[in-house]
Amino acid sequence: MISHSAGDAARFLTTADCAEILNVEVADVSALVETGELPAIKVGAQWRIEREVLESYIASLYEEQRRHALWEQSDYASLAELSGGTIIRPGD
Repeated sequence: MISHSAGDAARFLTTADCAEILNVEVADVSALVETGELPAIKVGAQWRIEREVLESYIASLYEEQRRHALWEQSDYASLAELSGGTIIRPGD
């Protein structure tokens, strides 16, 4: 359970806090941090992730999913559509 002391505004989260929020294992969050996908700072031996950084990461995942869904739903343009109605073949 995430606990916050009064006044700290919960600016920083532990990897365990982030794992709870994302509903993943702590090792998954650690991997995101180690690859740089989820920016963090090391305080002593522990990684700390700013709440705003985690929110931004989540928003980027939503945007990635939205774009992927749009791509999957889009109709593929034909060559004629892409070329303004004219298809020029080699040798023409």
